[in-house]
Amino acid sequence: MFWNKRDVERINIFFLLSSNFISALEQLIVNKYDLIVLGGGSGGLAAAQRASEYGARVVVIEPARLGGTCVNVGCVPKKVMWNAAQISQEIEDAADYGFNISQHGHDWPVLKQKRDAYVKRLNGIYQSNLEKKSIDLIQGRGKFVSAKEIETEYGDKVHAENILIATGGFPIVPEIPGANFGITSDGFFDLEEMPKRVGIIGSGYIAVELAGVLNALGSHVMQFLRYDSLLRSFEEKLGSHLLEHMRATGIEVINQAVPQSVQHEKGLALTMEDGRIFDNFDSLLWAIGRAPNTHFLTLKNAGVKVDDRGYIVVDRYQNTSTSGVYAVGDVTGKAQLTPVAIAAGRRLADRVFNAQPEKYLNYDIVPTVIFSHPPVGTVGQTEVEAVTSFGSDSVRVYTSEFVPMYNALTEHKPKTLMKLVTVGKEERVVGCHIIGAGADEMLQGFAVAISMGALKSDFDNTLAIHPTSAEELVTMR
Repeated sequence: MFWNKRDVERINIFFLLSSNFISALEQLIVNKYDLIVLGGGSGGLAAAQRASEYGARVVVIEPARLGGTCVNVGCVPKKVMWNAAQISQEIEDAADYGFNISQHGHDWPVLKQKRDAYVKRLNGIYQSNLEKKSIDLIQGRGKFVSAKEIETEYGDKVHAENILIATGGFPIVPEIPGANFGITSDGFFDLEEMPKRVGIIGSGYIAVELAGVLNALGSHVMQFLRYDSLLRSFEEKLGSHLLEHMRATGIEVINQAVPQSVQHEKGLALTMEDGRIFDNFDSLLWAIGRAPNTHFLTLKNAGVKVDDRGYIVVDRYQNTSTSGVYAVGDVTGKAQLTPVAIAAGRRLADRVFNAQPEKYLNYDIVPTVIFSHPPVGTVGQTEVEAVTSFGSDSVRVYTSEFVPMYNALTEHKPKTLMKLVTVGKEERVVGCHIIGAGADEMLQGFAVAISMGALKSDFDNTLAIHPTSAEELVTMR
């Protein structure tokens, strides 16, 4: 068969059109985005919204409710419970201020209903925000097919040059017989009734927060520590001060307690490795740490490296070991706090989608609040960390311990403890640590000062607000 020039041209056009058609068809089959976000928690949503504002086409893949741990089973509902516990204490204090008020018990189901309704409203707000910014949402659990492609368990496939892992973490349950009879912090928010007698296993911030809430609302609380102290990663005096206060308020703290097994007969019984048995619990709560949500991601398909605990390894720009794949939040194991995840996610979007190549989050100064009773606020280095970094000769510490004015009239008199850590001849403030009423609200402003490099003399030259607890931070000698 003889093909003339026009026939050849027609054939070429046909194949070109066919190729474009196939390309378009492929795009329909594998949806292409500028950014895929795995996880609809605080960090993932912050990055998604910021990237969308810069014009990126974004999809979020989330198997559960929007908002992640913080909104659903973390800081938001926990703060609601903490508020209730504070009110309980204030009712108890009211008589010392001349009020004739008596408590007639606490209605746990009412509080739970109102708390859950609030969380549901927040879920809806997150959904609405995604819609307003034209961000797609796919319900499901995503896994890597390759470094550029994600597939859910329902068969949805999406493709992007940039993929962000923000899948968060989950509470650890020990591998001992009967551990399934206990609950985690997630299960705490499912409790329909207040447990009359509860055992809490753990010494970190989740353990002390929930212990304080349950104790204030009327539960008999026993807290079991593997060692002898609380909050071991924080300034030492904060943990010892809190332990003293918890015991004074009726919480039984058991040291050197390593669980061996749990039995469920007439109530729950906890057996320790040394043979001690503690029983008749309505509920046992595991608060022994958290682990990253990485096991389902098939990270090997994307060549993403993890450390020996399963956390995704990232550099200061949130880059993983694979180009175009990033990670923020709890899944990285760095400063597992909601504001940290949000800040890291936004800075990542700034860098990738708004030509700000040097934008990254500085993890050196991270303010943290523990909503214990009383609350703990801390920012910067502990005394031990400062000595390690600068040498003992360069470190000077200032402390203050006092009963807040609020408690001058009350029967119980919890003390507030404050500590400033300074370094060098100029006494630059590198750490501020507070335990006591109002610590949560005081810390924010002092975190700004420390971030700006404030000196002890700057604190000294600041006029005190009297009478407040905060004034102690600018009057220490």
